[in-house]
Amino acid sequence: MKTIGMILREIAALFIDDERLALAILVLVGLCACLAFGLHASPAGVAAALTGGSILVLAFSVRQGTKRRPR
Repeated sequence: MKTIGMILREIAALFIDDERLALAILVLVGLCACLAFGLHASPAGVAAALTGGSILVLAFSVRQGTKRRPR
């Protein structure tokens, strides 16, 4: 039972380690869902928005991470 608990904590830590990154991804997915279901955008447009947004969120997170850590 301890092993299962430890595995679940490790999996949760993957998503909670960087709160800003997790929040930005959730916001991006929410915006893309609004595009898809609310505005009835084309699937290709939603896919492009999700892909481009993910790249931007990741690049921003990496840039912020390099500023926080000393070289």
